[in-house]
Amino acid sequence: MSRIGKLPIRIPAGVNVTVKDNMVTVKGPKGELQENIHPDISVEINDGELSVARPTDEKQHRSMHGLYRSLINNMIVGVSQGYQKKMELVGVGYRANATGQILELSLGYSHAIHIQLPQEIKVEAVTDRKSNPIITLESIDKQLLGQVCAKIRSLREPEPYKGKGIRFVGEVIRRKAGKSAKV
Repeated sequence: MSRIGKLPIRIPAGVNVTVKDNMVTVKGPKGELQENIHPDISVEINDGELSVARPTDEKQHRSMHGLYRSLINNMIVGVSQGYQKKMELVGVGYRANATGQILELSLGYSHAIHIQLPQEIKVEAVTDRKSNPIITLESIDKQLLGQVCAKIRSLREPEPYKGKGIRFVGEVIRRKAGKSAKV
């Protein structure tokens, strides 16, 4: 039995979960999300708890069991609380500016980079004196938020010598010593 898949999911107050034709729909105060479930996996709602079950112990069924439980749990947390990621731009002259759904980044290249963000994501860029610019991304969809963060980070990944680049707030970058002087 999957350790993650067998855990029941508590449905918080204000969240409505419906299962119809292998489609799980979760509605909450922050929005609505849908996920298509494989026909072999069954989802049941009893007494404010949601449980996911698999028909057999085949490898494919075991792998889908925990996956769909995690996806449904992420949807429930997303529509009730939401997800937030903060990214930090470390480097001289690195700037971020957000206007609507367009994020403008100045990352030391010869030109500014403009990124059109999906409507589901809210963005805020804060630049204070004497500190690194911080980009805050919020969404109810955990997968989409992670994908957008990975795309932004890939524009200038942190390098190991000076630590310059785009990183998550609180992320620790392994640093290298660099050249050592010849004796």
